[in-house]
Amino acid sequence: MSRSAFTDWIVEITGKKPLTPNLYTRAATHGSHGDKDYQRLEFLGDRVLGLVIADHLYREFPKEPEGQLSQRLNGLVSGHVCGQVAKDIGVGDHILLGKQARDDGARQSMKVLGDVMESLIGAVYLDHGMDAARSFILLHWKSRITQPVDDIRHPKSALQEWAASNNRKVPEYELIEKSGPHHDLKFTVRVSVNKIGEVQATASAIQAAETEAAKKFLEKFT
Repeated sequence: MSRSAFTDWIVEITGKKPLTPNLYTRAATHGSHGDKDYQRLEFLGDRVLGLVIADHLYREFPKEPEGQLSQRLNGLVSGHVCGQVAKDIGVGDHILLGKQARDDGARQSMKVLGDVMESLIGAVYLDHGMDAARSFILLHWKSRITQPVDDIRHPKSALQEWAASNNRKVPEYELIEKSGPHHDLKFTVRVSVNKIGEVQATASAIQAAETEAAKKFLEKFT
């Protein structure tokens, strides 16, 4: 894809013309493509995302207690939601990948998509400031923020609460398999609740696999 097409896409998703184009190129560069990848921008974007969402929830839901606000926050800033937002805006078409990563399907990896989404937030913050970063985040997260808290509650929290309310021990998570190339590892996790049952799930990160396993457990047993 040409540089001009990439710039047009950045303008489309951010509503602003890049002042420092190289920031966005770096935000879309996977580690398999070169040394200057998105990881530092991802680190920054993750923190900006958390602050913006927390601030917005505090103002949007003035009557909700801290516990419910935390549930909303944990769900909205999760890697899974970041990956979903990234898919919605076409991030996968613009990631710069090495050949092996392309062959291994990194362009469709929810882990990679979520990471790039956070790095783009970091790039917008550095390029245009906090107000622009806030507008960018709220534009693409808005429909999710207004969902009922039960719909965005983190599955692991929901499962733990369910186990406690049914007088069961805390759910146990166990990593049972790790496979794939180093840049696109797959982790399979098993979650079990004593005297209820167990399920397995696979994802590109241990935390994501645990989350998916908890979600499957809730769908199967509750």
